[in-house]
Order: sequence, then C-alpha cells, then structure tokens
Amino acid sequence: MEWLSVIPPLIAIIIVLWKKEVIAALLVAVFSSELLLATKGDGVSLFQAFLGLIERVVSVISSPGNARLLVFSLLIGALLAYVRNSGGVTAMVNKLVSKGIAKSKRQVGSVTFFTGVVIFIESNLSVLTAGILSRDLFDKFKMSRARLAFMIDTTSAPICILILLNGWGAYVLGLLNNYELGQSTVSILWGTIPLNFYAIIALLLVAYTIITDKVHGPMKESEMKLQQESSADQPINHALVKEQLVPATKARFMVVPLLSMVVAMFFFMFWTGNGDITQGSGGKSVLYATCFAVAVAYFLLLFSKRFTHQELVDVGFKGLSELLPLVTIVLFSLTLGASLKELGTGIFIAGLVGDYLPVVMIVPMLFLAGAAMSFSTGTSWGTFAILIPIGVPLIQTLGLPPSLVIAAILGGGVFGDHCSPISDTTCVSAIASGCDLLEHVKTQLPYALFGGGLTLIAYFVASVVML
Repeated sequence: MEWLSVIPPLIAIIIVLWKKEVIAALLVAVFSSELLLATKGDGVSLFQAFLGLIERVVSVISSPGNARLLVFSLLIGALLAYVRNSGGVTAMVNKLVSKGIAKSKRQVGSVTFFTGVVIFIESNLSVLTAGILSRDLFDKFKMSRARLAFMIDTTSAPICILILLNGWGAYVLGLLNNYELGQSTVSILWGTIPLNFYAIIALLLVAYTIITDKVHGPMKESEMKLQQESSADQPINHALVKEQLVPATKARFMVVPLLSMVVAMFFFMFWTGNGDITQGSGGKSVLYATCFAVAVAYFLLLFSKRFTHQELVDVGFKGLSELLPLVTIVLFSLTLGASLKELGTGIFIAGLVGDYLPVVMIVPMLFLAGAAMSFSTGTSWGTFAILIPIGVPLIQTLGLPPSLVIAAILGGGVFGDHCSPISDTTCVSAIASGCDLLEHVKTQLPYALFGGGLTLIAYFVASVVML
C-alpha cells in the first residue's frame, strides 16, 4: 500500500489546477497525509487526522530552520514597504534609465540576470535582491511580473548549484562525505558542474529570453494582457502597484538597504561558518541579513525626517500584512513536506528507479526520480538527502561515473522544485517579484518542462558515451 503515499501531493496539485486555490489545496493534502498516517494505527480516524494536522503545523513552526524561513518571508514585506514608500525605487529606476544602464528591455533583463548571478551565495537572497531591484524596471518597459518571477527563480537555484561556493555546496559535500568513493568528494562535486545539464539549460533559457525578448506559452498571454491594459490606460494589475505611485526621492533609500543586506549576508556566512564561508548557515545568515537591512531602511527614513517613528511602524506592519497570505502558503508547504517525509512519499518515489533497469537508463531515471520527489514534496534539499544515499551504492556496485550520477540527482531536485506549486522557493520568487503565485507556476512550467526534456535526453546520451 506504499503507493498511497503519492495521493496527498497529487490531491494538492489537482486542487490547485482545478480551483486555483493554493491554501485550501495544501490543507486538504496535509489532512489526507495525516489521515493515511492515522490509518497505520487502529483504523481510519478523521478526528486523529485533524489533530495530526494541527500538531504537524506546530512541529513545523517549532523547527528553528522553518521558523527562520517564515520570519524571513514576513520581514521581506517590511523591507519592501520601507523601500517602496521611501521613493528610492522610483529614483533608482530613473537613474538607471538616465545613465543608459537600463534603457531597453535587453538591458533591464541583463541587470536582473547579472544581479542574480553575482549573489550566488544564497538562493533566497539572490531572488529577493534581483526582484526588488527590477520590479519597477519591468513595469516601466511593459514587461510582466511573471517574466521577472521566471527569470529570478530560474537563475537563483541553478547558479547556486553550479558555483557551489556556498551553503548548497557545503550541504551536498556533507552528504557525500559519509561514503568511500575512491576519489575525493570535492573533486566529485566539482565534476558535477559541466554535467549538471538542467542548471546549465535553465540559465541558457533565461539568457535566450533576455537576448531575443521573446516569451512563449502562458507567459506570452500575460505579456499580451499587460500590453492591452497599458494601451487602454488602465492600471496594471500587480499586487504591489503602489510602488509606482511614490514620487522619486534619492536612490540611496533603495541602494543602501539592499547593499547592506548583501554585505551582511557574506559577513554572517563567514561568521556562522567560523571563518569558512562555505560552511556558514544560509538559513541563519539570510535572516540576520534581512533583519539588518530592515533596520538600515528604518533608520534611513527616520533620519530623513520625512517619517515619524509611529508612521514607520505602521508602514512596516502594513508590509508584513501584505505578504501574510504568501507566508501562509510557505508554512503549509513546509507542513506538507514534513508530513510526506513521515509518510515515506520520497522514499517510495525513489524506489521506482528499481534494480532491473538497463545501466544506460539508471542516470536518466535518477534525474526523473529527483524531479518527481522535488515536485511532490516541494524541496530540492530534501530530495538530495534521500536520493544521494540511493545513488552512491549504484556508483559503488555498478561502477557508474560518480559526478554524472550526483549531477543527475542535483539537477532533478532543482527541476522538480521549479515545476512545483508547493515549493517554498516558488513562493519566495512570487513574493520578490510581486507576481501572483499561480501565474508564476503556470508561466514558468513550460520553460522548466522544456529544459527538463532536453536534460533527460542529455543524460541518456551522456550515459551511452560514458558507460
């Protein structure tokens, strides 16, 4: 009856696509997962499942790592509110345009992409910084927030998993250090870079969008709708359109908080890693850096004497409230992931790889298994933790190339995460870009599937060549 463990994520996805209601879908999925867990005891118990749902939420919140993510997601709202109300965003947009740095769609896209690449140290920080910097630029040049969400989401995780001088690399290295593979784990990890086909293809898709200024599928519909609204002199339907209504002041009101956040992130990664930035805690560092940036933005506005302390408190709490629905989605996504972990969904999906596959199909199937796990559970790191212990014995017993196997697992985790409507990274990307969550999922999915299809072919060809 292990196959029943895939029902909860399927329920979530079906309800999301059918009713366009994410919170209800996640609640029903968590309840169904807890119901399956309850039936392992003394039969079906709806009451026990209801209590299990509540306790699962409590346990997720009580986890330090999850609590940091939730607080970070809320604080983004306060930071956005301070930056927005300062007039610094408008001033920065005007400055970039007047200096010729962002006077065309290609240049705006390049600025966004470059920002995401430079801040490779942590995926959420990359998404947040690039999103805040580019939102008004995209509006000015009549590019949809869906395009922005796609670009920052599709840049952040792939660049983090390719550069590896960050928490992602340290995490995977820690997983590999538990095994004897006949060569150093560092060399294996560096060897995954040219073989991580999905991450490379994802970045090329972003570059293609920037260079050609072409979008396809549902994203093209979003762009056409935006053009129609603009030509009809109607207000553009963005969640945070209020940014456009704040008159320009000084660009420093935007630049200083963002720059302080980036610098603080490097400092806290160094500090939490006891002098080794690659060993630093990404979760702690991004929270500390965001808190610091909020404080910097607050004092900048306070010392400008344009706002009183009480007005800034009101602005901050209003910013928190604007993001509360999306933070609730993040909470329930984490809750579903925790419940599915106990249910064994990830292990069941990983087991589908099987022991009787042709050797050349093992690596492509590991990529698919990673994608399915990450898609259904909403976590790429959790996928790595489950699949690497499955992939390493295949390396040891069948003599498979270590870097190729690990690269397929890492790429599959990122691919599934890009496709998943219940991924916390997807939610943070929607928050940072000011895009509706479901619109982001719908418009990004064709690109991710196209990249995933090419990657599957690439791993089959690589297996034929290398085995």
